[in-house]
Amino acid sequence: MITIDRAEICDLVRQLVQAPSYSGLPRQEEKTVAVLADFLSANKIEATQIEVRPGRPNLLAAIHASSPGKRLVFCGHTDTVPPNKMATRYLFSAEIEDGRIFGRGTVDMKGALAAMAGAMAAIHRSKSLRRGSLSFAAVIDEEIESLGAEALIRSGFKADGAIVGEPTQNMIAIGHKGLEWLEIEFIGKATHGGTAERGLNAISAAAKFIGLVEENLLPNLRQRHHPIMGSPTLNFGTIQGGDQPSTVAANCKIQIDRRWIPSEDVDLVFSEIEGCLVQVKLQMPGLKTSLRRVPGGMATMIHGPLEISETHPLVVAAQKARQEVCGSAGALTAFPAWTDGALLSREANIPTVVLGPGDLSLAHSAEESIALEEVHRAAEIYAVMAIRFLES
Repeated sequence: MITIDRAEICDLVRQLVQAPSYSGLPRQEEKTVAVLADFLSANKIEATQIEVRPGRPNLLAAIHASSPGKRLVFCGHTDTVPPNKMATRYLFSAEIEDGRIFGRGTVDMKGALAAMAGAMAAIHRSKSLRRGSLSFAAVIDEEIESLGAEALIRSGFKADGAIVGEPTQNMIAIGHKGLEWLEIEFIGKATHGGTAERGLNAISAAAKFIGLVEENLLPNLRQRHHPIMGSPTLNFGTIQGGDQPSTVAANCKIQIDRRWIPSEDVDLVFSEIEGCLVQVKLQMPGLKTSLRRVPGGMATMIHGPLEISETHPLVVAAQKARQEVCGSAGALTAFPAWTDGALLSREANIPTVVLGPGDLSLAHSAEESIALEEVHRAAEIYAVMAIRFLES
């Protein structure tokens, strides 16, 4: 019988939140990783820290059964976004109120990290692992370029299954869309506003492009459909252009968010946008355009979609574990955001599900918080799921 120590996990969540790891901090994730390493060491689990960048280590730990078998990895990221300027609480005090713990990273995703580490410790203490091995990978930089996941994959890490602990409210997510952040630049010709006909307005070109996308491309995207993920999407996120009202704008930039499904590929994503740009240039001779990824949005690996079969043994183990812990397997879902799970699945060929405590709508918010009961349930699900998968 695996017994989860609720007080232990609650204390670990608090310690993790009290160790800030948001982007912009020097040696960003170091303190958070140290908290995890100390916890594992106290539970007689050896953890190795591998620096990806100075002061920014991945953590890797494993426990092994006496009999060989499958390999499962719990995976989560140690970085967070910065605190919100309008937060009404100090986001690193880890206050507990009405069964919820408040603070930056509680949802995304220090609650899941604590549940994973707690589940591993409980399995190790109870000597419940009879076959195979269970690893825990806490990786850096998911919020920016996924440097940690890329480093883990490039190290040659292998497993037969992975659980990524992003916030699904402990539902089983068997996929999510791919993600491209793209920047489109329009270069026209500046002139005085009083002689506008002699210039080439880049803002007008951007407006024509937006119109073409909305009239032609978006309806096509809505026709494509995935049974779990739905349709691909395109969102205009930012626009900047021009110098002043009396000057024809010579430059305009748009940044877009394009989410794509498994029936698409990254070449299609780019080619469809390029097709709209060609049409704009035909209407505005002399206009120049460029299309590129937003700098800093990814390191080197494509941020594609994640998909796993509903009948995969990892999904079956998740359903059985959730049935045992929660009384219901729950519906299989898609995760609304992108995760490192796509890199594990696509680049390392590790079948992956996304399952973790917390409400995604509270992640990155000024009032980020998580129910401690949900974290405890996650730890129980992880423990049962691990044993069921490794013994299947």
